[in-house]
Amino acid sequence: MLTLGRRSPRGAARASAGDVPMRRADRLFQIVQQLRGGRLVTARMLGERLEVSDRTIYRDIADLQSTGVPIDGEAGVGYLMREGYDLPPLMFTRDEIVALVAGARMVRAFGGAQMARAAEEALVKIAAVLPDSEKSRLQATQIHAPLWVVTDADRATLDMLERSVEKRDVLAFRYTDETGKASERTVRPLGLWFWGKVWTLVAWCEMRDDFRTFRIDRMAALETAGRQFRHERGKQLADFYRRAEMTGGYGTNG
Repeated sequence: MLTLGRRSPRGAARASAGDVPMRRADRLFQIVQQLRGGRLVTARMLGERLEVSDRTIYRDIADLQSTGVPIDGEAGVGYLMREGYDLPPLMFTRDEIVALVAGARMVRAFGGAQMARAAEEALVKIAAVLPDSEKSRLQATQIHAPLWVVTDADRATLDMLERSVEKRDVLAFRYTDETGKASERTVRPLGLWFWGKVWTLVAWCEMRDDFRTFRIDRMAALETAGRQFRHERGKQLADFYRRAEMTGGYGTNG
């Protein structure tokens, strides 16, 4: 299931111009990249580039040093990395490569347009850093998924739903249930499920005042309601999961 649900002024590094904080692993990688070439870089400079505090940089540098990264320097002076150090190539087992390729191809086939492009880029990046002896395994993985199953309209819907889950945008749409009855819904999107043939949205429905699941191919006139929601106790995805475990079901459709 895809669940997405994310301070700045130097309180959290950002991966892009959006509101998504950079993961710590990505920040450590960026610190190593900034220190390449033997140039002296201060914690303040790193903090400004990565939008975190100097204290965070000091802690990250200490962690990198403890793992063997040859960083010299000290707080208040600056840091540099000795020449000759390079990040080791990524190493995956044969089964891990198969899993990565299969997963990316399935996302490319059944996900939204942005998901599909990201999956393709992920494979390119993985291939770029694999040792030559391992690259052939990417192409040799004979697990495929048809690209014609999901319509362009559904891909666009998936992209919008995924963004709305992350940004906590309230959504409005017209929904037609399995009996053909249509109704107008306003919901708090919580996550996406893929069932092999169809995608469903898990949401808190304001009309039903309860959790509901909606097939995306039965949605129409989907749009944001112009407001965002805050997570409330009893109305979060974790609450949905707990109920599902207790009842043995996964919510009421529509």
